[in-house]
Amino acid sequence: MAKIGGLYVLIDPSACRGRDPVDVGRAALEGGASMIQWRDKLRDKGEQLPEARVLYDLCQAHDAVFIVNDHADLALVLGASGVPRRGAIGVHVGQKDLPLAEVRRIVPEYFVVGVSTNNADEARMAEVTGATYVAVGDIFGTTAKPGTRPASPQRLAEVKAAVRVPVVGIGGINPGNLHEVIAAGADGIAVISAVCGADDPAAAARALVEAMRS
Repeated sequence: MAKIGGLYVLIDPSACRGRDPVDVGRAALEGGASMIQWRDKLRDKGEQLPEARVLYDLCQAHDAVFIVNDHADLALVLGASGVPRRGAIGVHVGQKDLPLAEVRRIVPEYFVVGVSTNNADEARMAEVTGATYVAVGDIFGTTAKPGTRPASPQRLAEVKAAVRVPVVGIGGINPGNLHEVIAAGADGIAVISAVCGADDPAAAARALVEAMRS
């Protein structure tokens, strides 16, 4: 299975400034993203399927992890051909989505399953229930997802100390503040607007990857 971590870009069509989300995802991968999440809160799943399928194929070509937000059934359709030749596939759920234990019952063992958390207790529960990784947020505040609970680099550090699965920071992360997240122990950083909203998504992704390495 591909490694969980690095630059994790959430492709949300509503955040792509009217551009083709597939093109934005392709640019993110060309810029060095190691994980891509398809996140469409507005359209029916049947409408999402063609774009999600192309992005999944692109992730395989780049040996990257492809994650579907919320919709385990959509991820199952995409992964119906079996274990990916390259990269990995999976689903990400929040605290108010399908319970993780139920998701694990219906997806193949090789599926990556991520869980949104806000504290060490939630992260420990996710790990025990079968999470492949946990995301911790909202680290710095975000406009991409209203109603998120505030967190901090310190909160992420607490989660990192509490679990053994990879930990990803999310929420308002950019090249100017990502070092705080990495220093707190994050295995990866997840972004939406920092790449999807950038004038040049490939260059934005590349800048984030380079900043993570410096």
